[in-house]
Amino acid sequence: MFGTSMEKQSVATSSSASSSNTTRKKKSDFFNIIKTGKFLRSSSSSADTGKGRSKSSSGKVAHGFHLVEGKAGHDMEDYLVAEYKTRKNRELGLFAIFDGHLGDRVPSYLKENLFRNILDEPNFWDDPEAAIKNAYSSTDKLILENASRLGPGGSTAVTAIVIDGKDLWVANIGDSRAVLCERGCANQLSVDHEPHTERKRIEKQGGFVITLPVKSVKDPQVAAKRLTTEALERKSKDDISCIVIRFGG
Repeated sequence: MFGTSMEKQSVATSSSASSSNTTRKKKSDFFNIIKTGKFLRSSSSSADTGKGRSKSSSGKVAHGFHLVEGKAGHDMEDYLVAEYKTRKNRELGLFAIFDGHLGDRVPSYLKENLFRNILDEPNFWDDPEAAIKNAYSSTDKLILENASRLGPGGSTAVTAIVIDGKDLWVANIGDSRAVLCERGCANQLSVDHEPHTERKRIEKQGGFVITLPVKSVKDPQVAAKRLTTEALERKSKDDISCIVIRFGG
């Protein structure tokens, strides 16, 4: 999720090409920041809620969208991008959904900036996968550096770039999904980033994740003592240091 360290997450990327000689797997995930450029025919994707449809100028790509505010009792936190641009005489279809959490500042920021960052990567045309991953990482870094302005929230993201109506690059982070429907079959292109899968990934790389029930302990010093005692009881032979910081009084 954007708004958390990308070092602890992986950006899934995949591609699908229309040419018959491509052998790459039909999966590709990446994050983008939208860059101001020449619009072709764009839908009214700036609305926070609503619906719309449009086609690219070549007629090779068409899209529709529908946004509905939920009943959770808070303002709309979903944002989308659905537009067409030309770059280097290539036609680009840019599509994205950003699902915000704890406010709409981060998804709004992604809507205005993610595709721009991707397209500004110097190697975008030669190595889209690397460019997308780099842009996702740099965008997340900017969000973290501006946390005081953007607030404590975050956002998932799923993006798709269609090049000249035939090459598709898809990327995601979090649990927003991209699904490819082909010949009557629905295939998920994106990879959900969920707590249990992220835990497995961390442990596979030699790390560890622990959760201990300390919520009922109000005294931080008592909580710290309990944690060190727990470590000793589990036969830890290393030095043990623990600091517990309590927020909210």
